[in-house]
This record gives sequence, C-alpha cells and structure tokens, in this order.
Amino acid sequence: MKARGQAPDLARLAHGIRAGERAVLARAITLIESKRSDHQKAARQLVQDLLPLAGRAVRVGITGAPGVGKSTTIDALGTFLTRQGRKVAVLAVDPSSARTGGSILADKTRMARLAADEGAFIRPSPSAGTLGGVAAKTRETMLACEAAGFDAILVETVGIGQSETAVADMTDFFLALMLPGAGDELQGLKKGLVELADMIAVNKADGDNLSRARAAAAEYRAALHILTPRSSNWTPPVVTYSALTGDGIAELWAQVIAHRDRLTATGELAARRREQQVKWMWTMLDDFWRMRIAAEPKLRAKLPQIEAAVAAGELTPTRAVDELVATLGM
Repeated sequence: MKARGQAPDLARLAHGIRAGERAVLARAITLIESKRSDHQKAARQLVQDLLPLAGRAVRVGITGAPGVGKSTTIDALGTFLTRQGRKVAVLAVDPSSARTGGSILADKTRMARLAADEGAFIRPSPSAGTLGGVAAKTRETMLACEAAGFDAILVETVGIGQSETAVADMTDFFLALMLPGAGDELQGLKKGLVELADMIAVNKADGDNLSRARAAAAEYRAALHILTPRSSNWTPPVVTYSALTGDGIAELWAQVIAHRDRLTATGELAARRREQQVKWMWTMLDDFWRMRIAAEPKLRAKLPQIEAAVAAGELTPTRAVDELVATLGM
C-alpha cells in the first residue's frame, strides 16, 4: 500500500492479485481492512474490479466449541487439499477479537503444516469492529483470495452467537465440529446451529475415543431426524474423523463435494449465493447508517444521557429511538 496521502495503485494491486502474488494479495487485504475512508472507497472499487474473477472456489464454513480441534482439523483438511493440487485460503470471523485479540493468529502455530505450505494462505479477521463489519471484511477478503486463484476457502468462526449465522451466510457448506464423550452428547447440539449445518463431524475418533465418537455420531443422527435441514435437497450427514491421524478427512471432503454437486445440479447453490449477496448488501447498509449516526455531533452529545435513561429504566428503548431520530431531524 502507498504511503499516507497517496492513493493506492488499484491497477497494480489487481494485476498482482490476478497473477497470484501473495505479497500483493496481503497488501490488498490490508487495504480492505483499513478504517480510513479513502482506503475503504479504494477497497470497494478493487473488490468490484475483482468480482468477475471470483465465485469459482468451494466455500466452507467451519464452527465448533473451544477444544473441539478446529485448528487441527483445518490443518489436516487444508494439507489434504493442497496435496490434491488445490490452493487453500483460511479466513476467520471472530467477533470476540476486539476483546481477546483474536484466535487464529495463535492458531497458526497449531496449523504448522498449513502455515508452511506454499499452496495455502492464512489470514485472521480484523482486530476490532462489529460482527457485521468483521464479516463484511471477511467476504471481501474471500473474493480477493478467489481472484488470486485460491479454489478452496475455509472460513473459521469461534462459534459465538451470530458469528455462526454470518459464516453460514457467506459460504456454500457449513460444517459443525463436535466432540465425543463430552457428557450429554446432545448438550452441544444447538437447534439453531444444526439448522445451519450441512454436516456434523465428530472429531477425535481414534484410539480409546473411537467407540465414544461412533456413539456420539449415532446420537446426532437420531437428533437430526426431528429437525428441519437447511436444504430440501440435502440431508446433513454425520461423520467421524480424526484430525490427529487424518483418518476420515478424505471422506469428510467427499461429502463437501457431493453437497456442491447436488446443489449445483438443482440450482440451489446459485440461488443461495444470490441470496447471500443481497444479505451482504443489507448488512453493509445497516453498518453504514450505524457509523453515520454515531458520527453525528448532535447525537453524540445526547447519546450518553439517553443510554443512561434506558439503562436506569426511566426510558423505554422505543421512546429512546424516537428521541434519537428526532435529534437527527428525521
């Protein structure tokens, strides 16, 4: 990126990305993540210019509770894919990063093989911001990676609340990772998560854990029968695998491809991506107005008083919104 005060060379960035130059791709992502208004405007134009080159990758969202082995799974799966000749990009949506400093930077040490793999590219989420903003940057980064020739995009979420929905809304296939032998097998099976999931994969199916993993998988299969799947054209399978040994990784990916083939044939994949684009637009619009309103001087002066009144129970949120809108003259 150019020094402060100089406009980024979008033509050079676009050319370097098309040529698969990693250093240029990294600079472009830094531009996308910048909070400067001129950088944001340039980034929007860059992503628009790259759009015709995007859309060909297999986009997989991956979620799971802490300790389930997301990093080890991504390392094993990503390495499996690069050995097949695929180029893999690993991205993150981490709404907690503003508080904790993020997870995937540390996770790169647990993705040792992938981090050193020339066929892979690992990028953390922005270090702060609303979930909508972080997700938007991840979407744009995903498109840049696709334009650079990466044909498998793995998007990790820390599995906190709406981050799962955000990742499901930007990927083709949503993979939920589970653990065996964690007490009640259905305890981690949140209804909302399962309705988003295209597959449940029970990790650590190795050694003494193998029988417990199979038992957990059976429990999850039974639970899925009473829930509505995300797609009428796909029944989410439940598989077992071991990220440590690599057993089951090939079968896991085979399900991803089977899902892609099925939804492509029915037209659902194209429809899902069109719907995702529209959702992205509305998310961006919501974030724009939130930032615009927060930057309004008259509102900034009055907002602490109104927030305090709402917190004290002296003013309902509905009346508070009315007052804020009136302050804006809307």
